[in-house]
Amino acid sequence: MRASDLLCSRPEGLYCPPGDFHIDPVRPVARALITHGHSDHARAGHGAVLATCETLDIMELRCGPGFAGTTQAARPGETISLNGVKVTFQPAGHVLGSAQICVEHGGMRIVASGDYKRQPDPTCAPFTPIRCDVFITEATFGLPVFRHPPDADEIARLIRSVEQFPERTHMVGAYALGKAQRVIKLLRQAGYERTIYIHGALAKLCDYYESRGVELGDLQPATVEGGERQDFAGEIVVGPPAAFSDRWSRRFPDPVSCFASGWMRIRQRAKQRGVELPLIISDHSDWDELTATITETGAGEVWVTHGREEALVRWCELGGIKAKPLHLVGYEDEGD
Repeated sequence: MRASDLLCSRPEGLYCPPGDFHIDPVRPVARALITHGHSDHARAGHGAVLATCETLDIMELRCGPGFAGTTQAARPGETISLNGVKVTFQPAGHVLGSAQICVEHGGMRIVASGDYKRQPDPTCAPFTPIRCDVFITEATFGLPVFRHPPDADEIARLIRSVEQFPERTHMVGAYALGKAQRVIKLLRQAGYERTIYIHGALAKLCDYYESRGVELGDLQPATVEGGERQDFAGEIVVGPPAAFSDRWSRRFPDPVSCFASGWMRIRQRAKQRGVELPLIISDHSDWDELTATITETGAGEVWVTHGREEALVRWCELGGIKAKPLHLVGYEDEGD
């Protein structure tokens, strides 16, 4: 069997003809396999959805209880047969519940990684390399300039800044699913035991992470009602990046603008966003992790999607690995 007979690109997304299902489709389809709960991969309106239990829960939290006609939970490592095609979900290390999807049929094994990272993350299961014939990799940070520092070092910079400027509020922009909970957990691991204040958009997801055994410590709403602006002096406030550009952020005393993202490696990006304290913390693999992962899979062919595709394709070709960009549309950087 050719790889293109098992998985191919369609306007809806990756499609498996023999199994009659799509992976992370960007339009409503009859059957969708979802790698994780970020909105660019997990959309409402499918007839049937197969995903990990955590991803299904997160989709319900974000999209509402009627997000799909039917749902089925896939346990990590469990093989499920769909019209004779074997499908297995394995951890991707991206966010809680994220998974790679291994598709096997006719002696061909293809792994669709979804989004993934290799740095240890205390809020989700670590990435599990899978040997395969074809590896489908993201390339969000698929350029050699992107090399992420240890996240503990970035959190230490944040804590030092809080100590140096006790009269100011440190406002950390972090995406609502995955990044916010990771930043909070990293602060706890670094010994920061004070109350962390959160934007209301994070509350349900933080509560869900807690229900799955991810302890985040004392979290309180970041509101000034019933208190004074100066109550937040010297405190850390975590919220979605978009919230820091509206009036909500101006409630706090002389805020230090922080943003946790792999894009903070690019100084011009930080400057454009008005970020005073850029924190290079990403939920995607950097260049070295992408190339190391491709090598670990042993794949003879690599398909590259959503990101800096050309550089990674060229790296594969120079190493004797057949590669091509998929040019899939509809995927963004919600969990960067």
